[in-house]
This record gives sequence, structure tokens and C-alpha cells, in this order.
Amino acid sequence: MRTKDDLIAYERSGKGHPLVLVHGVGANLQSWEDVSLQLEGSFDIIRSDLRGHGQSAHIDSEYSVEKFAADIVRVMDDAGVRKAHLVGFSLGGLIAQELACSYSDRFERVVLLSAVAGRTPAEREKVVARLQMIRDGGMDAVVGAAHDRWFTKEFAERHPDVIERRIAELKAVHVPSYLEAYRVFGLTELVDRLSEIRQPTLVMTGEFDQGSNVRMAETMHRLIPDSELRILAGLKHSVLVEASKLVSDHVREFLLRPR
Repeated sequence: MRTKDDLIAYERSGKGHPLVLVHGVGANLQSWEDVSLQLEGSFDIIRSDLRGHGQSAHIDSEYSVEKFAADIVRVMDDAGVRKAHLVGFSLGGLIAQELACSYSDRFERVVLLSAVAGRTPAEREKVVARLQMIRDGGMDAVVGAAHDRWFTKEFAERHPDVIERRIAELKAVHVPSYLEAYRVFGLTELVDRLSEIRQPTLVMTGEFDQGSNVRMAETMHRLIPDSELRILAGLKHSVLVEASKLVSDHVREFLLRPR
């Protein structure tokens, strides 16, 4: 683990081509654990811990997707990595989109996993309502239905320990920073820039993902010139845990495929 006052925390592991993993809101670098363990044989993995999460500094109301992206580039510079592949998960997919557009010379291939883009006005209204719910009720207001949105019923019944751990992680999130990060990601509109992404891109999401839904994935696939679309049958949002091998197999095949 590398942590400094002026740098977000990150971990580095594995051998192979550099690969940067970017998590979403309410998570931390440990959310990549199951997938990264399966990718370490093929990639030199950098898992960042975004500001407002885990061991990194908190953020304020002036923070933006552009600043989150600059944080990731600084981590790469600190790690001595000039070029890498990139995977952005959930709302962290917005950071990946910003990185692919604004730092195109630093990233070779991109995976947008259960990522967010192109919110409709109705979806943006839901984000505003969710922010108000958190302000009124704290993180307890978030965790109540978390497992219904994230996990399939079958997985939740077989792995109650995983559900409990996920709820505990959400409750441990620093509420003010969670609110600001959710505001930044949930109300950022990058759909107009998707056509600027020139790297080969894989767009992948669960069939029943409620947050990063199929409509968003189809929008990204349609607007990103050199992209592929894969819908993971029967899955919701917790693909990093519930389908880690399936995800890592798709990611590995795409990133290692000869050009």
C-alpha cells in the first residue's frame, strides 16, 4: 500500500502489462479483490482508493470527475507507469470515460464495467432524491435495499455473509464524502464525449443491473466508435463478487487479444 498526504492510496500487485482498476462510490480498492486475484497472473494491477474512500483524503463540494481522473494519473506517475489498460466499474466508469478522453495517450484499451453514462432526466431526478435521502437519514438510508439492487436472490440466499459485509462497508463510508462523490458522479453528464473515445473499448453490464442498466450500456456501445457490448445474463450490479471469474475471463480475453 502506498499512501501519502497529497496522493490517494493505492495497491499494486501481479506481473504483466499495467492495468488500472477504478472502483465506484461506496466502495474501495478492496472491492476489486476477487477479480484482481484472478488477473494478477496476466497484469501488473494498480488498484486505487479514490478520495473520500478508505485510507485516502476526503473531498469537498468543489471536487469533480476531472479531479478524480487527475488523481488516477498521479497514481500512475507515482508508480512509474506511462501507459496502461483501464477498467472502470459502476460510477467509477465515468472516471474511466474522462481518462480515455482527456488522457488518451496514457491508456491503450478500456473496459466500462457496469458503468454509468447518458442518464435520462428521470434518472437524474432519482439521483437528486437519493442524495436527499442520504442527507436526511445518513448511510442507514442507503443500505436498506442495497442487497436487492446489487445481488441476485439466489446469491443472497447462499452467501448471507457477503451481504452482511457489503452492508457493513457501506455503513462505514464517510457520509459527507460519500454525498459529494455521489453528487459528482451521479449528476455528471459525459454522454456527449463518448464519441471522443478512440481506444478499443469493451462495454459490459449485468442483464438486470438497476443502476448501470442495459440502456446505458447500449448508449455507450452505440456512441464509442471501436467498442464491443456484452450483457451478462441473469446478473445485477455485484458482478465483481458474484461473477468475478466470468468478469475476469472477459476482461483478460479482451485486453490480451491481438490487435
